[in-house]
Amino acid sequence: MTSVASAEHVGAAPALRRLYVIRFVFAAAWAVLLLVSGSDLTTGARLLLFLYPAFDVAAAVVDARSARTTGPVKGLYANMAISSLAAVGVAAASASSVADVLRVWGAWAIVSGLVQLLVGVARRPMGGQWAMIVSGGISVLAGASFFRGASQDDPSLTALAGYATLGGIFFLVSAFRLSRSTRRG
Repeated sequence: MTSVASAEHVGAAPALRRLYVIRFVFAAAWAVLLLVSGSDLTTGARLLLFLYPAFDVAAAVVDARSARTTGPVKGLYANMAISSLAAVGVAAASASSVADVLRVWGAWAIVSGLVQLLVGVARRPMGGQWAMIVSGGISVLAGASFFRGASQDDPSLTALAGYATLGGIFFLVSAFRLSRSTRRG
């Protein structure tokens, strides 16, 4: 017999799974485009740098709407606010220097990583969340490395492409794990 909470999680799982796959595709495409644009702050690179946290806001909105069936997840609302600030901060920093972009991105990675970790822990009963928990922890560490990279003589944006790719892979893993958890439930 399935509990009401488990049934609600199963009902929200398909929407979350689709969102995770979309986030993987976006992250992979974004990383490729950033690598192609190089490490200079061209107009295209600036647009890409703004789009990543802006997309994170949109994804959190979609996630929050689907989460209503399982109860509100306050971390998603915090993520919307943090990523909105990051989008504005990255846009402003990209008018200055790559080092400033890395500092803003690093702060965002640390704070949003902590939020992702907490949301993943709260969603553990749903299944498929261990990758989100690990990804949140890695995001915190990556954020610290972006700060370190900003102090180099010739800072580069390429580490951000790796960050996005790894994050996308974790979303894809969670989508598959969530599928397996749903079938078992």
